[in-house]
Amino acid sequence: MSEARSIILVTGCDLAEEALQLLTSYDVIFAGKQPTETQLIDLCHQHNPVAILVRYGKITAAVMDAAPALRVISKHGSGIDVIDQKAAAARNIRVCSAPGANAAAVAEHTWALLLASAKSVITLDARMRQGYWDKSLHKSLELEGCTLGLIGLGEIGRRVARAGLAFGMRVLAYDPYASSLPEGCERAETPEALYAQSDIVSLHCPLTDDNRAMINETALRHFRPGAILINTARGGLIDEPALAAALSAGRLRAAALDSFRAEPLTAPHRWQSLPNVILSPHIGGVSDASYIKMGTASAANIVSVLHELQQKTMA
Repeated sequence: MSEARSIILVTGCDLAEEALQLLTSYDVIFAGKQPTETQLIDLCHQHNPVAILVRYGKITAAVMDAAPALRVISKHGSGIDVIDQKAAAARNIRVCSAPGANAAAVAEHTWALLLASAKSVITLDARMRQGYWDKSLHKSLELEGCTLGLIGLGEIGRRVARAGLAFGMRVLAYDPYASSLPEGCERAETPEALYAQSDIVSLHCPLTDDNRAMINETALRHFRPGAILINTARGGLIDEPALAAALSAGRLRAAALDSFRAEPLTAPHRWQSLPNVILSPHIGGVSDASYIKMGTASAANIVSVLHELQQKTMA
């Protein structure tokens, strides 16, 4: 009888073939589309995985406790706020991510949303389909000479900054952890200083306990009248009722949101009734190339950690 192989649980319904090739020494179990905590607990009780590769859902302490063999949790992407990191550390479970694997995709989607907002692409398309020709009425926002403010200057923020400079924009950035800035980019000393000077504010920071709901009523008072807000980072960074109020009152020109406090977005939702909001279903980091890069990086992290632990056991 052959020895049973260790299990890797993927919290999704698919994984790039290139990633699966890295996991051929293990049995891979898929949890299905958007698994709930209860479903993940049941699967952990059933299979007792040594690793969880996180695509969707949250990995809580209860999920970890349902898998005594669990040694590593690897995120299919860079944002590990969906993993209870304190609980993992208390159980000696390694947490890994794939920083930079989806940077190009997120930066490109940021610019897609930014341009669509500044140029009213969706509104004009809808108007034309209704039979209108608004050439004599419409004025778009010209980006050259405008100020682009970036909260967070990791790999994604840096890519967005370089594109902004290429458009002839002034680029400001607030990131207390960034030791250097791209050439031509200016440092803002506080978020409030950045808001006050920016025509467009784009969020590119991880979600932490310190910055949760940082875009709130107080912060929005510092924004320039008619500014645009772009969020391709984490929905928890925004106080959604406060932003909705600012948009409804016309204090902001527009917002474009790719992530939300609660996902998936339920209907009806406040954003659906606001014409100056562009929505996408948290797909900024999803592209043909990033799907492979995130999959292979997250799988490689699992293989590396399990190999390291095996070597320590044998030593």
